[in-house]
Amino acid sequence: MSTPASATAPELQLLRPDHASALLSFEEANRAYFAASIPDRGDAYFRDFDARHRALLAEQAEGACYFHVLVGEGDEILGRINLVDVADGAAELGYRIAQKAAGRGLATRAVRQVCDLAATAYGLTRLRAATTHDNAGSHAVLTRTGFVPVGDVRLDGVPGTGYALTL
Repeated sequence: MSTPASATAPELQLLRPDHASALLSFEEANRAYFAASIPDRGDAYFRDFDARHRALLAEQAEGACYFHVLVGEGDEILGRINLVDVADGAAELGYRIAQKAAGRGLATRAVRQVCDLAATAYGLTRLRAATTHDNAGSHAVLTRTGFVPVGDVRLDGVPGTGYALTL
């Protein structure tokens, strides 16, 4: 018996100016979902989105950050995987996956891809990440991708775990 052809896997892309509209749609559609496990971005983020997007692209052009989007069919953004605060061969990893795409291994795959890019394209040697204690999905993604717990942290006042990965 043959299996049906699967949809094309989402593609990891470096953030570009033309991603703005789809990225805003992604953030708006998933705001409540994200706010259940991480601090909400706040109304100003959405109100000032275009200026924020331009600022992110400027930071990326300077090499201070690398912002990636996971693009699915129809150019729909299904996730974000970012490297921020790049300095001294290290960066902070952050990611979020759309509610409708969660549980399919996309975060794990995308984090692995960004870790490879961090080492090969961006010349980084260390990554940091953190997640709240109650975010089991993020703990699983970080562990699956080789991150090791390095201690307790607070994320906007919420207890969490810090992680590190040597590339």
